[in-house]
Amino acid sequence: MQNRNQLFDFAIGQHATDIHICAGSAVQLRVGRKLKPVTEERLTPEKSRELSYELLTPEQIRIFEEQLDYDLMLAYGDARFRVNVGYFNGAVGATIRILSGEPKLPDELFLPETVKTLAMKDKGLILITGSTSQGKTTTMASIIDFVNTNYKKHIVTIEDPIEYIHTNKKGIVRQREVGRDTKTFASGLRAALRQDPDVIAIGEMRDFETIRIAMTAAETGILVLSTLHVISIDKMIERLLSYAPEESENTMRFLLAETLQGVIHQELLPLVGGGQRVACEIMTSTSGVKNIIRHKGGYHLRTVIDTGRKAGMCTMLDSVNELLSKKLISPETAARVLVSYT
Repeated sequence: MQNRNQLFDFAIGQHATDIHICAGSAVQLRVGRKLKPVTEERLTPEKSRELSYELLTPEQIRIFEEQLDYDLMLAYGDARFRVNVGYFNGAVGATIRILSGEPKLPDELFLPETVKTLAMKDKGLILITGSTSQGKTTTMASIIDFVNTNYKKHIVTIEDPIEYIHTNKKGIVRQREVGRDTKTFASGLRAALRQDPDVIAIGEMRDFETIRIAMTAAETGILVLSTLHVISIDKMIERLLSYAPEESENTMRFLLAETLQGVIHQELLPLVGGGQRVACEIMTSTSGVKNIIRHKGGYHLRTVIDTGRKAGMCTMLDSVNELLSKKLISPETAARVLVSYT
């Protein structure tokens, strides 16, 4: 690849999700879950730096060389790219996440109907969970777009960085980027409470102060959306409590029980014919769920989800088996995912 635009075009054509520029390796694309080399030669440190610096302005290069890491967003055609440039074993390299640019509605992402039911709530907390690179931000953007399309509501987002650009439809969407429009998630969230919001979307729950303010906002009549890195729903309580001081654990449990509306846990699976599709496990907030959050370990949530179909819940087993029955995913893909849910 001679320049960044050629690389971008090729990666988009291959339906890649990420591009890796690394000295000592060929340029690699992540297609599905696998890395795929796109150049025969290994990059020298000089060539890796040259390709990485093509992504930056002279001023950004100056800041990068002072701070040793730099994050930015780039737009090219209809796509957007989330870029991290850093030093690796003393050589400059880059990791580039390919984004679609515009959000899609839940039906376009083939999300369960329960996702739209949750989006219609007037208050409370909705969490989108999963491990890294499972499409959590895409699902959150989809929920925001659904609300924006159907309701006259004021939506404030706090993101790092902004990945999807929302235009005002029936509602108003005001997007704030951490580092540019506000200093931190917590400070942006505190400010959002004074901005007459109906909905607040937080890019990620990553510290106790953000979690505490988010739950307080949800308790006072605002619909709060956020993502959380966990490998399964039953680890959610443990993960949230890990951020809290020991003396605040009971308060956190009761606040979570009162505010939680639902959890959407997802895995992004490669399709047989190319592309990807989300498989979901969904938990809605029933009296049983609230009781478990208040008093018991998260592993009890698995039983509630298994028996909660009437409350709009679905298991990962159901979701994966539906994709398998339609021959959209391979048996190998299904087996790999389900080993964590049985």
